[in-house]
Amino acid sequence: MRRMALAAAIAVAMILAGCGVRSISNSGYTASGNGGGNPLYRGELSEFDVLGVETGDSVNEQDIARALAEHRKVGVRKGDTILVVQSGALIPDAAMVEALSRYFTVVPFTGVPEAPTNAQIARGHNGNYARTLRLAAAKAGAKAVLCYWGLLESARQREASKVVSWIPIIGAAIPDETQAMRIRLKVAVVDVATGSWSMFTPEAYVDRSLSASLDRAASDQEQVELLKGKGYKASAETFVAKYAE
Repeated sequence: MRRMALAAAIAVAMILAGCGVRSISNSGYTASGNGGGNPLYRGELSEFDVLGVETGDSVNEQDIARALAEHRKVGVRKGDTILVVQSGALIPDAAMVEALSRYFTVVPFTGVPEAPTNAQIARGHNGNYARTLRLAAAKAGAKAVLCYWGLLESARQREASKVVSWIPIIGAAIPDETQAMRIRLKVAVVDVATGSWSMFTPEAYVDRSLSASLDRAASDQEQVELLKGKGYKASAETFVAKYAE
Protein backbone atom coordinates (compact mmCIF):
# COMPACT_ATOMS: atom_id res chain seq x y z
CA MET A 1 0.00 0.00 0.00
CA ARG A 2 2.84 2.36 0.84
CA ARG A 3 4.47 1.65 -2.51
CA MET A 4 1.19 2.32 -4.30
CA ALA A 5 0.72 5.59 -2.42
CA LEU A 6 4.28 6.62 -3.21
CA ALA A 7 3.81 5.74 -6.87
CA ALA A 8 0.61 7.80 -6.98
CA ALA A 9 2.36 10.76 -5.40
CA ILE A 10 5.18 10.53 -7.92
CA ALA A 11 2.69 10.33 -10.76
CA VAL A 12 0.89 13.44 -9.56
CA ALA A 13 4.20 15.27 -9.22
CA MET A 14 5.11 14.31 -12.78
CA ILE A 15 1.73 15.42 -14.14
CA LEU A 16 1.81 18.77 -12.43
CA ALA A 17 4.50 20.82 -14.09
CA GLY A 18 4.31 23.52 -11.43
CA CYS A 19 2.16 25.93 -9.51
CA GLY A 20 2.58 29.50 -8.39
CA VAL A 21 1.05 32.52 -6.70
CA ARG A 22 1.57 36.12 -7.79
CA SER A 23 0.19 39.53 -7.00
CA ILE A 24 -2.08 41.23 -9.52
CA SER A 25 0.40 44.11 -9.29
CA ASN A 26 3.34 41.93 -10.36
CA SER A 27 1.60 39.57 -12.76
CA GLY A 28 4.16 39.17 -15.53
CA TYR A 29 5.02 35.71 -16.86
CA THR A 30 7.80 33.63 -15.29
CA ALA A 31 8.51 29.92 -15.62
CA SER A 32 7.95 29.51 -11.87
CA GLY A 33 4.47 31.04 -12.06
CA ASN A 34 5.27 33.48 -9.25
CA GLY A 35 5.15 36.65 -11.30
CA GLY A 36 7.62 39.38 -12.09
CA GLY A 37 8.55 42.01 -14.62
CA ASN A 38 7.31 45.09 -12.75
CA PRO A 39 10.37 47.17 -11.75
CA LEU A 40 8.21 49.41 -9.52
CA TYR A 41 6.81 46.54 -7.45
CA ARG A 42 7.90 46.84 -3.80
CA GLY A 43 5.39 44.61 -2.07
CA GLU A 44 1.86 45.16 -0.79
CA LEU A 45 0.16 47.71 1.42
CA SER A 46 -0.76 46.53 4.88
CA GLU A 47 -4.43 46.22 5.74
CA PHE A 48 -3.67 47.68 9.17
CA ASP A 49 -2.23 50.82 7.60
CA VAL A 50 -5.02 51.31 5.04
CA LEU A 51 -7.80 50.76 7.57
CA GLY A 52 -6.15 52.69 10.41
CA VAL A 53 -6.23 49.75 12.79
CA GLU A 54 -3.81 50.10 15.69
CA THR A 55 -1.70 47.15 16.76
CA GLY A 56 0.30 46.37 19.85
CA ASP A 57 -0.19 46.96 23.55
CA SER A 58 -1.57 50.48 23.09
CA VAL A 59 -5.04 49.12 22.24
CA ASN A 60 -7.35 48.81 25.24
CA GLU A 61 -11.00 48.00 25.93
CA GLN A 62 -11.98 51.69 25.93
CA ASP A 63 -10.60 52.05 22.40
CA ILE A 64 -12.74 49.14 21.25
CA ALA A 65 -15.89 50.49 22.90
CA ARG A 66 -15.33 53.96 21.44
CA ALA A 67 -14.72 52.58 17.93
CA LEU A 68 -17.93 50.55 18.15
CA ALA A 69 -19.93 53.58 19.29
CA GLU A 70 -18.49 55.85 16.59
CA HIS A 71 -18.85 53.39 13.70
CA ARG A 72 -20.99 54.58 10.84
CA LYS A 73 -22.38 52.61 7.91
CA VAL A 74 -20.18 52.92 4.86
CA GLY A 75 -22.03 54.15 1.79
CA VAL A 76 -21.71 56.20 -1.37
CA ARG A 77 -23.97 57.59 -4.06
CA LYS A 78 -23.65 56.86 -7.75
CA GLY A 79 -21.74 59.71 -9.32
CA ASP A 80 -19.64 60.36 -6.20
CA THR A 81 -15.89 60.74 -6.41
CA ILE A 82 -13.90 57.81 -4.98
CA LEU A 83 -10.15 57.40 -4.47
CA VAL A 84 -9.05 54.04 -5.91
CA VAL A 85 -5.90 52.26 -4.75
CA GLN A 86 -4.46 48.99 -6.04
CA SER A 87 -2.12 47.52 -3.46
CA GLY A 88 1.40 47.26 -4.84
CA ALA A 89 0.74 49.26 -8.03
CA LEU A 90 1.68 52.81 -8.97
CA ILE A 91 -1.77 53.22 -10.55
CA PRO A 92 -4.82 50.94 -10.54
CA ASP A 93 -5.23 48.62 -13.51
CA ALA A 94 -7.13 50.20 -16.38
CA ALA A 95 -9.81 47.49 -16.32
CA MET A 96 -10.69 48.32 -12.70
CA VAL A 97 -10.79 52.05 -13.38
CA GLU A 98 -13.04 51.42 -16.38
CA ALA A 99 -15.39 49.16 -14.42
CA LEU A 100 -15.77 51.67 -11.56
CA SER A 101 -16.01 54.69 -13.87
CA ARG A 102 -19.40 53.44 -15.09
CA TYR A 103 -20.80 54.46 -11.70
CA PHE A 104 -18.37 56.92 -10.09
CA THR A 105 -15.76 59.59 -10.74
CA VAL A 106 -12.52 57.71 -10.16
CA VAL A 107 -9.38 59.34 -8.77
CA PRO A 108 -6.46 56.88 -9.11
CA PHE A 109 -3.89 56.89 -6.32
CA THR A 110 -0.62 55.05 -5.73
CA GLY A 111 -0.60 51.75 -3.88
CA VAL A 112 3.18 51.39 -3.73
CA PRO A 113 4.18 51.12 -0.07
CA GLU A 114 6.69 53.66 1.22
CA ALA A 115 9.90 52.50 2.84
CA PRO A 116 9.16 52.59 6.60
CA THR A 117 11.19 54.69 8.99
CA ASN A 118 12.92 53.14 11.99
CA ALA A 119 10.19 54.45 14.27
CA GLN A 120 7.50 52.86 12.09
CA ILE A 121 9.36 49.56 12.09
CA ALA A 122 9.51 49.69 15.88
CA ARG A 123 5.72 50.26 16.02
CA GLY A 124 5.09 47.49 13.54
CA HIS A 125 3.17 49.67 11.08
CA ASN A 126 2.70 53.22 9.81
CA GLY A 127 -0.03 54.51 12.09
CA ASN A 128 -0.51 57.73 10.12
CA TYR A 129 -0.91 56.22 6.66
CA ALA A 130 -4.67 55.69 6.89
CA ARG A 131 -5.25 59.32 7.91
CA THR A 132 -2.90 60.52 5.17
CA LEU A 133 -4.87 58.47 2.64
CA ARG A 134 -8.15 59.93 3.87
CA LEU A 135 -6.69 63.45 3.71
CA ALA A 136 -5.59 62.89 0.11
CA ALA A 137 -9.09 61.65 -0.69
CA ALA A 138 -10.70 64.63 1.05
CA LYS A 139 -8.59 67.07 -0.97
CA ALA A 140 -9.81 65.34 -4.13
CA GLY A 141 -13.42 65.64 -2.96
CA ALA A 142 -13.73 61.85 -2.65
CA LYS A 143 -16.37 60.36 -0.38
CA ALA A 144 -14.68 56.97 -0.03
CA VAL A 145 -11.38 55.19 -0.52
CA LEU A 146 -11.55 51.87 -2.34
CA CYS A 147 -8.40 49.79 -1.89
CA TYR A 148 -8.07 46.30 -3.32
CA TRP A 149 -5.65 43.39 -3.13
CA GLY A 150 -5.47 40.41 -5.46
CA LEU A 151 -3.75 37.09 -6.06
CA LEU A 152 -3.41 35.01 -9.20
CA GLU A 153 -2.99 31.31 -8.44
CA SER A 154 -1.92 28.91 -11.18
CA ALA A 155 -1.25 25.20 -11.65
CA ARG A 156 0.14 23.51 -14.75
CA GLN A 157 -0.61 20.04 -16.05
CA ARG A 158 1.42 18.32 -18.72
CA GLU A 159 -0.54 16.75 -21.55
CA ALA A 160 0.10 13.47 -23.40
CA SER A 161 1.61 15.41 -26.32
CA LYS A 162 4.53 16.26 -24.04
CA VAL A 163 6.16 13.01 -25.14
CA VAL A 164 6.79 14.40 -28.63
CA SER A 165 8.22 17.71 -27.46
CA TRP A 166 11.78 16.39 -27.93
CA ILE A 167 11.49 17.15 -31.64
CA PRO A 168 13.55 20.38 -31.77
CA ILE A 169 11.30 22.81 -33.67
CA ILE A 170 8.02 21.06 -34.31
CA GLY A 171 7.68 20.02 -30.69
CA ALA A 172 7.88 23.62 -29.51
CA ALA A 173 4.70 24.42 -31.44
CA ILE A 174 2.67 21.45 -30.17
CA PRO A 175 0.27 22.28 -27.31
CA ASP A 176 1.56 20.23 -24.41
CA GLU A 177 0.60 21.98 -21.18
CA THR A 178 -2.65 23.13 -19.61
CA GLN A 179 -2.58 25.95 -17.10
CA ALA A 180 -5.43 26.50 -14.66
CA MET A 181 -5.49 29.99 -13.17
CA ARG A 182 -7.69 31.57 -10.52
CA ILE A 183 -8.04 35.18 -9.42
CA ARG A 184 -8.99 36.09 -5.86
CA LEU A 185 -9.66 39.70 -4.88
CA LYS A 186 -10.27 41.48 -1.60
CA VAL A 187 -11.72 45.00 -1.48
CA ALA A 188 -11.72 47.49 1.40
CA VAL A 189 -14.01 50.53 1.43
CA VAL A 190 -13.13 53.37 3.80
CA ASP A 191 -15.45 56.29 4.55
CA VAL A 192 -13.35 59.45 4.19
CA ALA A 193 -15.30 61.53 6.71
CA THR A 194 -15.38 59.03 9.59
CA GLY A 195 -12.74 56.38 8.89
CA SER A 196 -15.34 53.63 9.24
CA TRP A 197 -14.63 50.78 6.88
CA SER A 198 -16.01 47.61 5.38
CA MET A 199 -14.58 44.82 3.28
CA PHE A 200 -15.81 42.26 0.76
CA THR A 201 -14.54 39.59 -1.61
CA PRO A 202 -16.11 39.26 -5.07
CA GLU A 203 -16.56 35.97 -6.88
CA ALA A 204 -13.35 34.06 -7.67
CA TYR A 205 -12.95 33.17 -11.35
CA VAL A 206 -11.05 30.26 -12.91
CA ASP A 207 -9.75 29.79 -16.45
CA ARG A 208 -7.96 26.91 -18.17
CA SER A 209 -5.72 27.31 -21.22
CA LEU A 210 -3.74 24.85 -23.36
CA SER A 211 -0.45 26.18 -24.72
CA ALA A 212 2.80 25.19 -26.45
CA SER A 213 6.24 26.28 -25.35
CA LEU A 214 6.43 28.84 -28.18
CA ASP A 215 3.38 30.76 -26.97
CA ARG A 216 3.46 29.92 -23.25
CA ALA A 217 4.12 33.49 -22.09
CA ALA A 218 1.49 35.00 -24.39
CA SER A 219 -1.10 32.44 -23.30
CA ASP A 220 -0.33 33.12 -19.65
CA GLN A 221 -0.76 36.87 -20.05
CA GLU A 222 -4.02 36.40 -21.94
CA GLN A 223 -5.33 34.43 -18.97
CA VAL A 224 -4.16 37.14 -16.58
CA GLU A 225 -5.97 39.88 -18.49
CA LEU A 226 -9.10 37.76 -18.92
CA LEU A 227 -9.35 36.98 -15.22
CA LYS A 228 -8.53 40.52 -14.15
CA GLY A 229 -11.30 41.81 -16.39
CA LYS A 230 -13.84 39.41 -14.89
CA GLY A 231 -12.68 40.00 -11.32
CA TYR A 232 -12.67 43.78 -11.62
CA LYS A 233 -16.12 43.87 -13.19
CA ALA A 234 -17.43 41.67 -10.37
CA SER A 235 -15.75 43.93 -7.80
CA ALA A 236 -17.35 47.06 -9.22
CA GLU A 237 -20.80 45.49 -9.42
CA THR A 238 -20.56 44.08 -5.88
CA PHE A 239 -19.39 47.47 -4.59
CA VAL A 240 -22.39 49.19 -6.17
CA ALA A 241 -24.83 46.57 -4.91
CA LYS A 242 -23.54 46.66 -1.32
CA TYR A 243 -22.68 50.32 -0.78
CA ALA A 244 -24.17 52.62 -3.45
CA GLU A 245 -27.50 54.42 -3.26
